[in-house]
Amino acid sequence: MAEPLTLYKLMILSMLEQSSAPLTNTVLSDFFLGKEYTSYFTLQEALHELDEAQFIQQESSHNDVQYYITPAGRESLQFFENKINSEIQADIKQYITDNQIPIVSSASSLADYYLTPEKKYAVHCQLREKGIPQLDLTLNVMNKAQAEVICANWESQADDIYMLLIDHLLQ
Repeated sequence: MAEPLTLYKLMILSMLEQSSAPLTNTVLSDFFLGKEYTSYFTLQEALHELDEAQFIQQESSHNDVQYYITPAGRESLQFFENKINSEIQADIKQYITDNQIPIVSSASSLADYYLTPEKKYAVHCQLREKGIPQLDLTLNVMNKAQAEVICANWESQADDIYMLLIDHLLQ
């Protein structure tokens, strides 16, 4: 069996490989902490080391981080996947299967905000399908509270907003 930190890294790579969408820090934490594999801090250390080694790529927003497996990560996983025992592999597969809809949903609607040079807030909203942006929208708002509300509402309303825009633009 592999060293614990090495095993956690392989498990992360396996989860990213099996998922049809990037995984958020929240999803990975839910799996590792829910199954009591390791602590939050050890998970973050494993993610950091994978990122440093360029086995994963991360994309940050104000409320979460999404992780993608890189070609180097896939290659490494192919070499060492046999270090993950069958019970853990079954846990990973079951978790991905059980949570695929929320995983894909969280990866398809992204929103983040930032302070502009004019001291206003810009909210960047994106709707993706299979990782390809379908809608990329930046809104300037007056304050942080408005930016946070838009980010919070984007996930549940992105599809409706996209369809509304398409309907209006095609008239």
